[in-house]
Amino acid sequence: MGLQYLLGALALPEPPDSLYSPQMVVWDEPFFQGKKHEFTTDCYSTSEHGFSTVRSCKIESGAWAGFEHCGFQGQQFVLERGEYPCWEAWSGSNAYHVERMCSFRPIACADHGRSRLMLFEQENFQGKRAEMSDDCPSLPALGWVPGACSLPGSWVCSQYPGYRGFQYLLESDSPAGEYKHVREWGSHAQTGQVQSIRRVQQ
Repeated sequence: MGLQYLLGALALPEPPDSLYSPQMVVWDEPFFQGKKHEFTTDCYSTSEHGFSTVRSCKIESGAWAGFEHCGFQGQQFVLERGEYPCWEAWSGSNAYHVERMCSFRPIACADHGRSRLMLFEQENFQGKRAEMSDDCPSLPALGWVPGACSLPGSWVCSQYPGYRGFQYLLESDSPAGEYKHVREWGSHAQTGQVQSIRRVQQ
């Protein structure tokens, strides 16, 4: 029985068009206190807007990628529609707790209903492969620890089962949607260990 059959595909209704216009509201203090800023486009550095880091935020629409350092560097945080009253709400990593988020940007290619992910056993698209179209909370349970992938849509890969540990955002509009090596997953990628994967929610 193939991996694609085991995972299946979940048909979801298309979100309203308004959700595709990204909006993120941030505060420089926890629990939505302090100086407030609204963004609809990339923020390369919070210091350019007069505050050192995001301490709470609300995602009004779209999906966003937050980063530990300025210039979209460091640990990644996938922020989907909802409220994040303090840093623990977005930095739930068992591997590395981060109390700051100094840059962020919309995730432009998230398309939950049409996302596909091709996994490969080894880097450079070598070895056994399998296609996924649904979330998977435990790749080891299916006998998989992928080394490379290609895709349409946007996916969040997590270091441990249950969507825990380091997060790696994989996007189809980043280098043709192909990730041949672990180092292409992000500036914080130290290991190819990925044990759970899910689609980004718009």
